[in-house]
Amino acid sequence: MERTGKGIDRRTLLIGGGAGIGLVLAWAVWPRAYLPNLSVRDKETAFGAWLKIAENGQVTVAIPQCEYGQGVFTTLPQLVADELGADWRMVGVEQAPLNPLYANALGFAELFPGVLPERLERSWAERNAVMLTGGSTSMRGFEAPLRAAGAGARALLCKAAARRWGVDWQECDTANGHVVHGQQRLRFGELAADAAGEEVPGDLPLREGDTGRLTGTPAPRLDAPGKVDGSANFAADIRLPGMVFAALRQGPVGTVKLAAIDEAAAQKVPGTLHIVKNEMWVATVANNWWAANQALEAINPRFEVAGQIESETIQAALDAALDGEGERMAAAGDLSAAFKGARVVTAEYRVGLALHAAIEPMCATAVWEDGRLRLWLPTQAPGFACDTVARVLGIGASDVVIHPVLAGGSFGQNLEHQVAAQAALIAREVKKPVQLMWSRGETCVQDRFRPPAAARMTARLGTNGSVSGWLAKIAAPNTGHELARRLTGGGGAIGVGLATAGIGDASAVAGARPPYRIPALAIDHHPADIGVPTGYWRSGAHSYTAFFTESFIDELAHVADVEAFSFRIAMLGGEPRLARCLSTVTSLGGWQGGLPGSGQGLACHAFAGSYIAVMAEASVGGDQRVQVDRLIAAVDCGRVANPSVVEQQIEGGLIFGMAAALGATTGFTASRPDARSFRDLDLPRLADCPQIMVELIASDADPGGASELAVPPVAPAIANALYAATGVRLRQLPLIPGGE
Repeated sequence: MERTGKGIDRRTLLIGGGAGIGLVLAWAVWPRAYLPNLSVRDKETAFGAWLKIAENGQVTVAIPQCEYGQGVFTTLPQLVADELGADWRMVGVEQAPLNPLYANALGFAELFPGVLPERLERSWAERNAVMLTGGSTSMRGFEAPLRAAGAGARALLCKAAARRWGVDWQECDTANGHVVHGQQRLRFGELAADAAGEEVPGDLPLREGDTGRLTGTPAPRLDAPGKVDGSANFAADIRLPGMVFAALRQGPVGTVKLAAIDEAAAQKVPGTLHIVKNEMWVATVANNWWAANQALEAINPRFEVAGQIESETIQAALDAALDGEGERMAAAGDLSAAFKGARVVTAEYRVGLALHAAIEPMCATAVWEDGRLRLWLPTQAPGFACDTVARVLGIGASDVVIHPVLAGGSFGQNLEHQVAAQAALIAREVKKPVQLMWSRGETCVQDRFRPPAAARMTARLGTNGSVSGWLAKIAAPNTGHELARRLTGGGGAIGVGLATAGIGDASAVAGARPPYRIPALAIDHHPADIGVPTGYWRSGAHSYTAFFTESFIDELAHVADVEAFSFRIAMLGGEPRLARCLSTVTSLGGWQGGLPGSGQGLACHAFAGSYIAVMAEASVGGDQRVQVDRLIAAVDCGRVANPSVVEQQIEGGLIFGMAAALGATTGFTASRPDARSFRDLDLPRLADCPQIMVELIASDADPGGASELAVPPVAPAIANALYAATGVRLRQLPLIPGGE
């Protein structure tokens, strides 16, 4: 992916006072027209920015999203193929080039809510080619343009065929890679070149009806064959002529500078070629990665560090924030009146730092030639990666070419681009192609963690057992603002937006507003400065706000002496889809009312336009370890392109959520995280995995997100199940019996 074209660099605009701010915002929304830059090979014909058709009938769909196992290289092409009438066996996929036409404005809004006014988000995202994978926005953001692309190409092919046959194009149709008219048939490949010269009709018809549709079927994944036979390229698979390998060590949190290294010891390691020093890190370069890593150990880098981060200092920061100044992020009704003179129920909850723990460590390959850089890396934000590397090298973004590759997991990890910038600097220094791979320990230690959070929940129960007042005070870092600065550089309109924002961060309390009908409520964010870098983690703040909400709802149900399912259903009159999920999961799971000793717990959540309810069965063994026996989920995520892929994502999300409920976290000692490898994270193994059942509820609603949906409700469902099993309420993640 390469930035093209010249123009005013938004970072060079001077901002000063009201006029400056107005200038920046005006520039952010200035209208622009963008042309496709999809590469076309010999005997291929491009149809706009989204697809190509070759003479042999091969249909290639350009996908701007990062494929990290969530299935976008299948579900998104499936939308195009369905509208086009393609033969699925002749459909392929390739990564789309960097272009504003592929901007994901919805993803920008989900990751950085409130940073820019809503009216500016789309135009800014387009102007800056914000190609972004995150926030469960791929299907939501791209269903419409992909369906339109398929329908447009279908119309052009029908027009070309109709011209040959001398018939009305609207009497033609497509099926299995052919244009058909009665008994007449022509292959797409025979028509592609002529069809590209036709004009797209102003009133573009989309397919209707359910007969013969590819959408909604469990079509085979397009990325599966390459992953099975090993031909799929991940970051560590890249090999270039003359390539060398680098390992790197960074200092603890709070590092001021690299203080000392033992270069002589590193040079004694066979295969060592170079030592590259930076103020904040040191890298060793060798003819193989193992040698580079051994040299890194021998070099024994020491860093000058300012201050000490400990688990206790993080907890103290959360405590101070919770008792300090906050900002009201959402409100309804008169909460003061609801609480005045009332007896309220209060509980406090906490969650710890969580690691991404993706199977693939951070990795990038860089080549520096003639003042230009080429970079191979897995990235969820190629445009931001390009800008980051350009800033570090002091060159124009048009001199950086990004080659995105498949990612091995990620869960938000590949929104970050430290490894890309480091690989670029090393490549320029050694003047050879360099593959930089962080060790597993480095990937853990330098993670941009899911932030810790603390919540003080207060509610008033009405006379009928419902909730009449609700206050959630949540202490957490300003992770969304931090991420926006880190990814964008914090200049231009983003800098203005951050400078004029309040002290609260909407992303830090995302998902905290209960889906229940509560007359008076308020959500407050209390920013906490914990001294540890944090970032986006699968489902973002929903991963802890759902724990706070659904655990507290369960506590309120017990105080009201109302069965937990009935307590929730009574307040879900305004959310019929969520109520249906809840009813379905209790029926499927054999809900017994959460009776003492039953070990059953419920939780439900709305996220990214989708709805889910989870029922868990759990217990505590004699060794005081939590055992999860069953997880049942009922899901409504609107129209489903591929039910098999959605089921995979829900099942994976349930296991991921269980891992986060029982482990995947770390404390801090001497400014370093205690978790240095997978074995330190207490992740579930095959023997620990529960029986899983997933029910997809049929829906004609617009598609919602699925890849992150199942993560938030798992922890509260397990916590509620453990209360039913033991009578002890666990209010901290990870859930450790006897740990509070």
